Amino acid sequence: MNSAGIAERLRESADLKRRMAAELAGEIERAGEVMAASLRGGGKLLFCGNGGSAADAQHLAAEFLGHFERERAPISALALSTDSSTLTAIGNDYGFEQVFARQVRALGRPGDVLVAISTSGRSPNVLRAAEAAREMGLRTIALSGRDGGSLAGLAEIAIVIPSESTARIQECHITIGHILCEYVDEELIGQ
Repeated sequence: MNSAGIAERLRESADLKRRMAAELAGEIERAGEVMAASLRGGGKLLFCGNGGSAADAQHLAAEFLGHFERERAPISALALSTDSSTLTAIGNDYGFEQVFARQVRALGRPGDVLVAISTSGRSPNVLRAAEAAREMGLRTIALSGRDGGSLAGLAEIAIVIPSESTARIQECHITIGHILCEYVDEELIGQ
């Protein structure tokens, strides 16, 4: 790839984020409101996803547990993709489709928030987690792409990135995650 190709990728990413600003800002705000309300009520945030989305889940949980841009008390957040013993035990005994749902059932409580991340919206284990969350009374936020897949229909709030490119969708997901971190910080500790 030459510099023209690099510049084109940067333009694609910027154009997609401008489109998100026009079309998705309201849904992102709703997601922030749900997260902040849960945390104010003593709830916690659970994140799940596969591959790059698992990395995003871990990244965002760490931003809440540690701190984002300002010093504050830790926020209760957990990435369900981090414990290899749990993932392999559940996968072996119940099937890979259950690796997140079993954890949601064990760790989730009504009023907690599940942030389910899937660029396609079709990952079976993420779908099972969203189903478990709904059954248990957790609030559900989906970060997806393409047409949202089945995940969009399972979530209370679906933030669907209007792109077919996994890379561009993932770039947008982490941007949204950072915005949600900032939103929650402002809601919990003020401007």
